[in-house]
Amino acid sequence: MTTLFVRHAVSDYASWRKVYDAFADFQQANGVTAEAVYQALDDPNDVTVTHDFATLEAAQAFTKLDELRTAMQSGGVVGTPTVWFTNKV
Repeated sequence: MTTLFVRHAVSDYASWRKVYDAFADFQQANGVTAEAVYQALDDPNDVTVTHDFATLEAAQAFTKLDELRTAMQSGGVVGTPTVWFTNKV
């Protein structure tokens, strides 16, 4: 199993969350098997998201989807996200 981590700032968490939640079916259709959202304790607009995938290739393909970029823009993501991949051991 591969986990994709994405950390980014958002302009308004509540607005971002509505877009994120509306994207759930698309996530599942594109290989996401589990997800979680975390907020920094000192800044609710500092968000880290995890998505689990069966393979690294599936996770990498997900990050390249135009629909994902569009959703992130619509949700008010600010700047360039920090992205990394891990394997559960």
